[in-house]
Amino acid sequence: MTEKVIRVENISPTIFFGTENKNLKFLKKRFPKLKLTSRGDEIKASGPASEIKEFEQKLSLLISQLLNNPNISDGEIQSVLGDDFVEKSEDASLTNNVLVYGNRGKVIKPRTANQKALVKAAEKHDVVFAVGPAGTGKTYTGVALAVRALKKKEVKKIILARPAVEAGESLGFLPGDLKEKIDPYLRPLYDSLLDMIPPDKYAKYIENGTVEVIPLAFMRGRTLDNCYVILDEAQNATDTQLKMFLTRMGPNAKMIITGDLSQIDLPKHQYSGLKRAINVLGRIKGIAVVELDVMDVVRHKLVKEIIRAYDEKQGAEK
Repeated sequence: MTEKVIRVENISPTIFFGTENKNLKFLKKRFPKLKLTSRGDEIKASGPASEIKEFEQKLSLLISQLLNNPNISDGEIQSVLGDDFVEKSEDASLTNNVLVYGNRGKVIKPRTANQKALVKAAEKHDVVFAVGPAGTGKTYTGVALAVRALKKKEVKKIILARPAVEAGESLGFLPGDLKEKIDPYLRPLYDSLLDMIPPDKYAKYIENGTVEVIPLAFMRGRTLDNCYVILDEAQNATDTQLKMFLTRMGPNAKMIITGDLSQIDLPKHQYSGLKRAINVLGRIKGIAVVELDVMDVVRHKLVKEIIRAYDEKQGAEK
């Protein structure tokens, strides 16, 4: 008689065990020789060693499928637990382009050719610069890649950062403590994460440090290892700040740096570090630069026209 306790990580127990424990009932039916009990995010199996080994394999497959799609049907669950199930290859998952399944079953995947190019670049390079106008999905795609990596246990942590540039507003005159002053600048990053991670799990990740959303200045002096790091609005990072950020990179880390060079909010005497970094680092092996344009805009249809109008106006004024 062998006993094994398995902890189900990165999946809500409600999703894993199913409504009224239907998934646990499937497992008990599939493995009648095992005594299965659940408590919180753990499942304990007692029985013959050979059965427990197969149970662990099937449980791993079920977890993998639920991570990709928390709303899979009862028939699909039974298929996973059956003897004829073959897990889909990575290539197959790339074919349908799905990065993660967000809250309420929302399908999150690249929707344009350049967004797909960004995904491919991130899979092949450890540092990727994604540059383009507002609304092209640069940051959202980057966050989805980071969440996918966390779910697949390729990294242990996600760090999202932004320069806290005042952009015409004075931080000193805003109400509240430092966190309350800075949080509005980080709000878009919170929103992206909350689209992809259940609120209860998100709160847990923030509390235990699995997810950090911080101002760029707070990264000085750190070494970032075994994590997925995204720097958003990098056009507002100075040359010194961006160099500092890039040199935080540890041995097992990936970075995506996003920005819009048409919306630089730095004082006129300061040069955008993003512009310089692309020029200096763009040809280094392991670093990729992906450019998105107005055709990649996935917000309201008027956003494309607004960007075009401003671009034409700037062109005429030169």
